Amino acid sequence: MMLKPFLQEHYTEAGLDEAGRGCLAGPVYAAAVILPKDYFNKRLNDSKKLSKKVREQLRAEIEKEAIDYAVSSVNHQKIDEINIHNASYLAMHQAVKKLKSPPQFLLVDGNRFNPMEGIRHQCIIKGDGLYFSIAAASVLAKTYRDDFMEKLAKEFPGYGWERNAGYGTKQHVDAILKYGRTPYHRKTFQIKAQLRLGL
Repeated sequence: MMLKPFLQEHYTEAGLDEAGRGCLAGPVYAAAVILPKDYFNKRLNDSKKLSKKVREQLRAEIEKEAIDYAVSSVNHQKIDEINIHNASYLAMHQAVKKLKSPPQFLLVDGNRFNPMEGIRHQCIIKGDGLYFSIAAASVLAKTYRDDFMEKLAKEFPGYGWERNAGYGTKQHVDAILKYGRTPYHRKTFQIKAQLRLGL
């Protein structure tokens, strides 16, 4: 199915998406992207459906062709403080506020969002597979976060962050059980093995 270029033809729309919500470690990232109304890219889709190589190629294309874009993050400490849902909304709000061209309408991936004053929005479930602007935001949030986690992986080898980006893979969970938590692990994110062993 071909992605759609916009929802509201007469508004300046920004697509919003996040990356890293379900991770055990690291920050959550969000991106806001405003694309031309006639934007088209046959390869662009939900970032989870794309290879790392294609995501990186698309990132360069999006940054070149977008009217405006911004990326923001909220660290693991803030996530523990306000919970991951609010941290995701905060990252999205920060990304929108960083845009040089203020949007009139927000297309938000998912089913919930904290409204921003003066900007209408529409939540769209699986929107990153339906609208170009959300898919573009998905690619930027994912690639920027992956870059950050790859740098952290050099500081904390053994957890496989260069491959799992902080998600709870078997390698990651086994490393937590063997080496313990790092300063970048989210304390409020529990896994069954941690609970069982009291870590």
